[in-house]
Amino acid sequence: MAMDRSPGGLAAIITEGRELQAPHLKMIDQAFQRIANGEQLQVMLTCPPRHGKSQRASRWGPLWYLRRHPTRRVMIASYGAELADDHGRWVRDQLKEYSGTLGIRLNPASHAANRFDLEQPRGSSVRGGMVTAGVGGGLTGKGFDLGIIDDPFKGNDDSGSPAQRDRVYDWYRSVFYTRRAPGASIILINTRWHEDDLSGRLLQNEPHRWIQIDLPAIADSPNDPLGRQIGQALWPSQYDEADLADTRETLGERIWYSMYQQKPRPLEGGVWKWAWITDRRLKPEAWPGIEPTRVVVAVDHAGGDSLRNDEVGLCCAARTSDSHMYVLDDRSRSMGADTWGAAACMLAIERQADAIVLERNFGGDMAKQIVIQAWQELERKGLTNGMSMPRIIEVHAKQGKRLRAEPIAQLYAQGMVHHVGEFVELEGQMVTWIPGMDSPDRMDAAVHALTELADPSTELTVGSYERRTPRGRR
Repeated sequence: MAMDRSPGGLAAIITEGRELQAPHLKMIDQAFQRIANGEQLQVMLTCPPRHGKSQRASRWGPLWYLRRHPTRRVMIASYGAELADDHGRWVRDQLKEYSGTLGIRLNPASHAANRFDLEQPRGSSVRGGMVTAGVGGGLTGKGFDLGIIDDPFKGNDDSGSPAQRDRVYDWYRSVFYTRRAPGASIILINTRWHEDDLSGRLLQNEPHRWIQIDLPAIADSPNDPLGRQIGQALWPSQYDEADLADTRETLGERIWYSMYQQKPRPLEGGVWKWAWITDRRLKPEAWPGIEPTRVVVAVDHAGGDSLRNDEVGLCCAARTSDSHMYVLDDRSRSMGADTWGAAACMLAIERQADAIVLERNFGGDMAKQIVIQAWQELERKGLTNGMSMPRIIEVHAKQGKRLRAEPIAQLYAQGMVHHVGEFVELEGQMVTWIPGMDSPDRMDAAVHALTELADPSTELTVGSYERRTPRGRR
């Protein structure tokens, strides 16, 4: 009875409790339970790596389904035949080793990893079994009662190709989908690499056909399917919030949101909107035709004279005579104080900036001294190209982070700010920042630069900063 209850129950019996269970895995079990009980479903499962989704949905789930329905056929497809065969081989090996416990046996005449049959049950003339294939491969003569597609794209490069996305979608419609038996169900497991990947295209064209089990690594919605609070981890006993924060820092915003949050374009927060950035974006090739009146570099440093390699926000922005502003560079990265000063100066030289903006909140006068020393060293080496040192403008954020960011976000909303090129990490921080969260370094640096460039006569910037030097270009 325990084995019949769910894939997780079967796994617990076979492994003597070693197979881990978790609330999100129970949701996968429930989909298999509904299918096994006779419902015809199309289920779309999105879940972070290493959270057990393939083990449960492409291995224990099919094994459990065949135990419940030994005359039915399962098909598993993946981006490569080798990966799909691995799933088939695993299921076949469990059938060999635990046939007595499972109550079903392999047909001795058909037991290849990529295609095997079960012994037909007593009183039946029908054999169940499994077939595996690579996405894009032929399936002529093969059909399924339960079809599983586990990651139709190999990775970011694969899904980034429009031609490959078309091939996968065409294969799904003309090959995979046509192999359904009457009443067949489909489970799609898809890391969301791209907005127009297989999941994205199916949700665009036939959203009413799919049940979505969307399980981000960190809850980001009040309607979380597991009832988590925003910010809570999916499987905290394995990967808690601190572990996931380290992963996010290593991967960067774009990969993090695709692989772990299942959002190939970062979710919009409460201050910036994605369209404010994308609808006004300029190609870098257009910039040489624009004449700036001011260019500034802004630094949001990790603090003082620390030599630790902390993330340092380093951005460059410009303004034109019509008060439009342009984000030109995001050079933010992990840097110690012995590095970021020179990086800021080199960016100022490259862009012919008239000022370098520094926040005084942390480090006091040390930050200014770091930049001065870096410039003097570059000058000694002959790397300043005869350029005079830009003014150093120190700012102090007197008010809360929301009051600091909102005036600049409003300039975006008014169409006054343009990104020259795509800045994935910076833009990801902007559209996902919600008041109350820590203010990220890249976003802070961009806000510093744009605040310095904003028209001083507008009310948008009044009161947000305590300035220590007069405006204007020298």
